[in-house]
Amino acid sequence: MTAKNFSVTEFILAGLTDQPGLRIPLFFLFLGFYVVTVVGNLGLIALIGLTPHLHTPMYFFLFNLSLIDFCYSSTITPKMLMSFLSDKNIILHAGCMTQLFFFCFFVVSESFLLSAMAYDRYVAICHPLVYAVTMSPQVCLLLLLGVYWMGFSGAMAHTGSIMSLTFCSDNLINHFMCDILPLLELSCNSSFVHELVVFVVVAIDIGLPIVTIFISYALILSSILHIRSTEGRSKAFSTCSSHVIVVSLFFGSGAFMYLKPPSILPLDQGKVSSLFYTIVVPMLNPLIYSLRNKDVKVALKKTLDRKIFS
Repeated sequence: MTAKNFSVTEFILAGLTDQPGLRIPLFFLFLGFYVVTVVGNLGLIALIGLTPHLHTPMYFFLFNLSLIDFCYSSTITPKMLMSFLSDKNIILHAGCMTQLFFFCFFVVSESFLLSAMAYDRYVAICHPLVYAVTMSPQVCLLLLLGVYWMGFSGAMAHTGSIMSLTFCSDNLINHFMCDILPLLELSCNSSFVHELVVFVVVAIDIGLPIVTIFISYALILSSILHIRSTEGRSKAFSTCSSHVIVVSLFFGSGAFMYLKPPSILPLDQGKVSSLFYTIVVPMLNPLIYSLRNKDVKVALKKTLDRKIFS
């Protein structure tokens, strides 16, 4: 990438609001969100790592989900917090492209990781006798490599498309981060082809995982309905409920943001959707999995008891 492809060397992030009276309250609000996100996800990572009976495929994927949530929240939130404290939140062109790449990498990776977790639940509930063989450590590792490969491919496609654009005199990004749609709107030579690339890549990155998740849960539901005992059904539903909530929150907000042309979705409305899945969802995920998961609660209680009485 050479300088002839763009004349703008830095961008200004508009942030969430231009009202000075709201900046400090919003700073402390989102700082609180970020602290909860960091503590929750790193805490869950540490808990899974330190608890032997959580060393199973389900928690292997949950470990990586927490890692991804921590990383992509950290890619966005610190820079957003700066916009509340400075008159101009400047980011260099190279920094903007780097933020865009890692944001896309972690978000796409999370979408495919959620589909891998759905497949894991399908095998656990529908084929419990062969679960240990089907979800062996080697298979889990291959699935994880596939997840991160899809994340890398999606990030390269989006970042490469944006880096081919020309940015002229206007360098104010109407967003709190370097996101795809605001950069398309800011560009001098954005075309239908660039929008089509975004739509196709996002459709793949959202569509394939959603289809996998839908098929997995359709088969899970069919299997649960054949369970005769009420206790067995309740346990099966309980095993899947946390994942279903996380999937709904993540894909719902992501599809709302990216599967519409920029002309249909106003950027101010897009900010709210982006805020939800970049800030709120990573904060809620560890809370959902810890508060609704008996194994995690038991492991947390035992760990705290050991620390208190040691």
